[in-house]
Amino acid sequence: MPIFELDPVDRIAVAAVGKPGERQFFLLATGSGRQLTLACEKSQVQALIVRLNQMMEAQGIAPVEKWSEVGSLVPGEPEWQVAEMGLGYHEARRMFVLVASQGSAGEEAESEEAPSVRFWLSHDQVGAFSKQAETVLTAGRALCPRCGLPMDPAGHPCPVANGARPIF
Repeated sequence: MPIFELDPVDRIAVAAVGKPGERQFFLLATGSGRQLTLACEKSQVQALIVRLNQMMEAQGIAPVEKWSEVGSLVPGEPEWQVAEMGLGYHEARRMFVLVASQGSAGEEAESEEAPSVRFWLSHDQVGAFSKQAETVLTAGRALCPRCGLPMDPAGHPCPVANGARPIF
């Protein structure tokens, strides 16, 4: 399996393109003389933020209250769609490693050839990335104050108001 290393990452961010409710999400990074754009799902970014915050707490790293955006990375054509993400901490290097793999919906032999990338991040980068990703996620559709589900500009069928949620 081809493995790319961005060791260390110069910058890493999440970007969303499109209008709320129809956004596409991207993981963007620069490092080792390369800029990388990977397409990902919103749920993957949400899970990554939760795990990053847990690992930061375990390492005694204070959460970042404010982060300064030096300039935003603009998503290019994605290299691939992320199928799997993993996160670890290298004690000796005192760095986090984020692994994103393309995976394969086909046979096992094909998945062995699927590309993967490892992003090596410092404590400061992890804190800033977590905060930046949270900001991107919360810039989407407003949440209904009654049920907590995302609302479209025209509203939504609130299960609290009518007792049922439409089945799609």
